[in-house]
Amino acid sequence: MDTLMEKRQILEDWYQRVWVEGDLDAIDEMFSPDTQAAGLLPEMQMGPDEFRELVPMFLAMVENPTVSLDKVMEDGDWASALYSMRVTDASSGKPVIGTGQLFARFNGDKIAETYNSFDFMSFFEQVGLLPEQSLALCLTGQRIG
Repeated sequence: MDTLMEKRQILEDWYQRVWVEGDLDAIDEMFSPDTQAAGLLPEMQMGPDEFRELVPMFLAMVENPTVSLDKVMEDGDWASALYSMRVTDASSGKPVIGTGQLFARFNGDKIAETYNSFDFMSFFEQVGLLPEQSLALCLTGQRIG
């Protein structure tokens, strides 16, 4: 198996086990103990302990999550991915699609460092926690809430 497939498979396993199945033990199996993930929450890096708190909070809001790695590129110890997550809003039953990007450094078969971006604004609009067109409202200088 070539290096790209190995890294892609690790990322696919990460999203399937952690974000789809809610397998919190997979965090320690797939992350190096000192792994820090930047970008998911503003001005906060997340380690394994923070993921064990974040994942159940997220999964409590949704049903039937699936994740697709739409594009994956690899360079040495690094891999980047564009991904999409499809879920059902647990409160309304409506389908929701979220998109994100991940830039990860690997140490062997473990994720050692990540930089993340997820379109939480669109996601929270779709689940009804933000008004529709929140970004457009903000760009016009209007306050939300």
